[in-house]
Order: sequence, then C-alpha cells, then structure tokens
Amino acid sequence: MILDISNNILTIDDSSAQLRPSQISQMHFWGFVKIPGKNTYELTSKRVDDVLPKLCQYLDREGVSYNLSQSSQEYLSALQRTLDKNERIKVSGREFKNGQFDTTKFDEFCSFVHKNINRPLKEHQLKAAFHLYLVENGANFSVPGSGKTAVILTVYEKLRLENKINLLYVVGPPACFGPWKTEFKLTLGRDPDCRVLAGGEQGQRKLEYYSPASQKAELYLTTYQTFLNDQENLIAFLNQRGNKVFLVMDEAHYIKQIGGNWAQAVLRVSEHAEYRCVLTGTPMPKSYTDVFNLFDFLWPHNSPLDSDTKLRIKMQEEKNDVSALKDVLKLNIGPLFYRVRKSDLGLVPAHFHPPCVIPMNKYENEIYHAIENKIIDYSRQDYLRNIELVKRLRRGRIIRLRQCVSYAKLLLSALEGYDEDLINDKSHLAELIYKYDRLEIPAKIHHLIKLVDVLQRKKQKVVIWAYFVGTLKLIVKNLTESGFACKLIYGGTPIEQTSIDEEETREQIRNEFVEPSSGLDILVANPAACGESISLHKTCFHAIYYDLSYNCAQYLQSLDRIHRVGGSEINQANYYFLQYENTIEEDIKQNLENKATKMQEVIDEDCSIYSLDMFEEDDDVQAYERLFGGK
Repeated sequence: MILDISNNILTIDDSSAQLRPSQISQMHFWGFVKIPGKNTYELTSKRVDDVLPKLCQYLDREGVSYNLSQSSQEYLSALQRTLDKNERIKVSGREFKNGQFDTTKFDEFCSFVHKNINRPLKEHQLKAAFHLYLVENGANFSVPGSGKTAVILTVYEKLRLENKINLLYVVGPPACFGPWKTEFKLTLGRDPDCRVLAGGEQGQRKLEYYSPASQKAELYLTTYQTFLNDQENLIAFLNQRGNKVFLVMDEAHYIKQIGGNWAQAVLRVSEHAEYRCVLTGTPMPKSYTDVFNLFDFLWPHNSPLDSDTKLRIKMQEEKNDVSALKDVLKLNIGPLFYRVRKSDLGLVPAHFHPPCVIPMNKYENEIYHAIENKIIDYSRQDYLRNIELVKRLRRGRIIRLRQCVSYAKLLLSALEGYDEDLINDKSHLAELIYKYDRLEIPAKIHHLIKLVDVLQRKKQKVVIWAYFVGTLKLIVKNLTESGFACKLIYGGTPIEQTSIDEEETREQIRNEFVEPSSGLDILVANPAACGESISLHKTCFHAIYYDLSYNCAQYLQSLDRIHRVGGSEINQANYYFLQYENTIEEDIKQNLENKATKMQEVIDEDCSIYSLDMFEEDDDVQAYERLFGGK
C-alpha cells in the first residue's frame, strides 16, 4: 500500500487489497472516495493537513503495512515542523497570558514601543500588542473602546521594521475607514499612503491591485462586499513579488457564518497573506461555532480547531455542556486570543444624569393619549387574528407610541408591515397631526435647546442622539434657528468611498466635530449610523439622548462613542436623557438599563456566547405585553 500526494490530493493505492471492510469504512468516514475499477482511494472532502497524520497513526495501530511516497514524506515532515512551531506559539501565548513569560523579551518590546511608537500605549495595550507579536496570527477580542486599532498598528510597525511585512490590508465596515487613517497618524506619527478600495467601478479598482511596486500604498482599506467581489485580484496582489501583507479583519464577526459568501472568500484568500489578525468585541454572537471561521482564517494550513475538535464542540453545545465547551476552547484557542474587559481600561466612571422628566405640551399630549387609547381599543380584537399578524401589529403600535414621544408629525409616515388605521383622515386627531408644526414646538425641543445652551456657555462639545430621521432633522432645524452651529450624521449621510462626492461624508463631519477649534461643537446623530467605529471621546464628553429605542446594542455602542481609551481616563463622560412623563419612555429607559446590566455580567467571561444584540428578541412585542398586558 502506498500513500501519495499529488496536486495537493492524498491517495491510498491499495492494489494488494490489504484494507478490511471496517478499515475501508473508516476511510469513507474521513472523506476518501474509491476510484471506479481500482483499489485506489482519493481524499476529496477534507484537508490533507487534518487527515494525513491521523491516517498514518490509524494504519500503524491497525497493523497495516504501507509506504509513503517521496511527496507524502516531504509533506508530512513539513507538516510536523509546522505543528511543532504552532505548539511553541501556543505555549508562548499561554505562558504570557498566565504571567509566566520571559520578561526580557517583553522589556525589549516595550523599549521598541517607547522609541518607535508616536503615542504612549496603556498597559493593557502593550500586553495585547506583545501577545499578538508572540503568536504571529492572533485574535483580539477586547471590548469596544479599548484601543484595538493602536495595538495592531504597533505590531504592524514592529514587523515592518523587521522587514517581515510592508503592507497593511484592512477589511471592515465602511465606518472603520476614517478611524484607521486617523489612528495610523496618531500611533505611528506619519500620514499613511492610503487607498480605499470600496464601491465605485470594479475595473478601476483592478488597476490598484496590479500597480507597480513603486506605486503601492502602505495602508489599504476595503469592505467585506468588495473583498468578496475582488478576491481573485486580491490573491494576485498578495502573491506579487515584494508584497508582504498583514491582513486584518476588523469587526470580524461579519465572517462568522459557516458557508457564508464573505466567510468563504476570506478563508480562500487567507493563506496568501504573511500575517493575519482578527478584531471583534463579540467573537461568539450566537453560538460557540462562531469562532470556527475566525481561527481557520488565522491558521489556514493548521487550524487549532481541527475537524475532530469542531465536532466535539458541536456535540457539547447540543448537550448544553457549557463547562466542557469552555475547557475545549480554553485549551485550543485560549493561547491565541487576547481580551481586555471594560473594567480593565482604567476609565473614569461615566456619570448618568437622572432623566429630565418633561410634561408634554398641549397638542402632543392630546395626540399621544389618543393614539394610546386607539391601541387599547384595537388590542381587544387581537384574539381574532393569527399570532404572526398580532406580533406585527404590536410591533407597529409600539413604534407609533415611540414616534409620539419623539415628534408627532412622524405618525404620518408609513411603517413597513403595519397598516392599522390609527389616524382617520377626516378625524380631529388627523387634523392635529397634519397641522402640528403650526400649533406648537415639542416640549423636548425647548428643554434640549436650554441644555445645549448651558453646555455651549461652558464651551463643551455635545453629541445629540435621536432614533427617527424626521426627529433628527427637526432638532437640526431648531438648533440652527436658535443660533447654534450643528451638523447631522444619519443613514443618508455618505460614507467615504473611492468615488468623489460633493456632499460631506460622515468622516469629514466627524473630523470637523472632534477638532477642538473647528467651531462645530454640536453633532446630531442616529445610533444606527454613528454607533459603530466612530470615536468622539477625545474632545466630546457630553451626550444627550433626545429619544431611545429598545435596541440595547445601538444604545451600548452609542455610550461607548464618548467613553473610551485615549481620553476617558481623565475626562468624565456625561449622559443626559430627555423623557416625557407618564409615557412609554419610562419603560424604554428601565428596559435598557436592565439589559445593559445583564450584558455586563455576561461579557466579563472569556468564553461566553454574547453579542451586543443578544437581548433583542421581539423587544417591541415584549414591551407591548408589559404595557398593555398582552390584551
């Protein structure tokens, strides 16, 4: 019997028919397929790295005589060298995290940082950077606001000066592009030659992948969708002579889906990079299997999670054997990731001011209670409808109540999947809503302007959060008419792309806002558009919540915009909440506080399943049942 590898395909030549039926069954289990008319088996569905060592051990144990071809001998020797190296890396990562490490090497690394990195790193950032440098291809699962970007840039510079890499290629959501360029300058002390490869025409982007070495940039930024579209060109780029690329997946939870298009593209390209890293504060959003793609990307030729380990994790998860699951993950991937908790950051505790409880003005009060009574009347008929329809109606009713406490005119907008006629076009209620802007200005607007005026007199920058687009525009209109300079970021604000747009981008507005002397001291924003990857904490220490939704993920992300490493160690973040009395807003605020407390308890553990939206299952429906008793 001969084991051979040709064109990266492993074959078993069993011409002498040594294999017994039970052994042939084991071959099939591992993915071998018999070639018709021959006693030859070919591995078709699994990686050679996973199967070859186990195959040799199995045949030895079974007493089956076999020979290795020269190619398979060389492959097995190279694989063993890789396994030995990976084991040494695991040992180094584990010892460092356990505090059992060579302090001389760490001191040398700290000395490098002191001499070559423009900004001082916090202790937790130094440790995270040294850990990544030790393991070479690692994951940073630290909480948002911990300074992960500065950590990666520090390691990039160390490897670059060692001539191990010369390009940094970052894949992430478009909102991360601005922060990467800003942090590059702050951390390394030089403006990067940067190319944004996202959007635009694919043929034009192609020129960037095949440009000569003299025209290469140092920092490349792209989205996951563009990565998918351009993967063939990117592979060619990574393999060009002279290109030594550090490939970074930012917000890497986007590639967690096993078999997903983005994940498949990332896994296919990964082996062509010199070094790899993944960044995410939510490594296991829904399942323990969510980490599979992350570590397959990091270690494309020898994942720490082999097929047997993955199967064991799946089986333990099905049995809900959490203790055993965490032991497996700690053993296999624990040495290869680093994680900083919020409590490790040394930030000044944020100050949550008591809600400013405001009586509604005459007409908005009349509208709110009219809508509330309509909802109560309609609820009595819910038992006649099917469950799914009832859920849709209850979601829609809660949104209508939230619109009432945000800006009554929003009730005129249509809601997808909700068509109850709460407002009869010929009714007194409809007339009030249509004429609302001529009747009064919401009471919240008056209080908002007073609070903004107090902060402006103290020369404080402030970000104002609101959920609905109509409300955002109303706030900007009234602030502007009151003499305040402000700008708006919401879903309709362009994101920086390769194409040129005359309209200001989110990055340009954000950069102007955080500039101390820009004159732009008020930013109005929607958490859905500005809650992720945008930092405001260096110059802004005050956030006003004009309204809230039940979405805890967006709420927590918005809190982190002004409470982060690099400013919040000495400056206190202040949060203010405008809330109408005796309305749904009391329930929203209490619900968010409860969920935020639960979230903090969960994310303090290293290997727990958690995501920022883990408590977002039908929150509007649950709120409806709390407020109206499900009737």
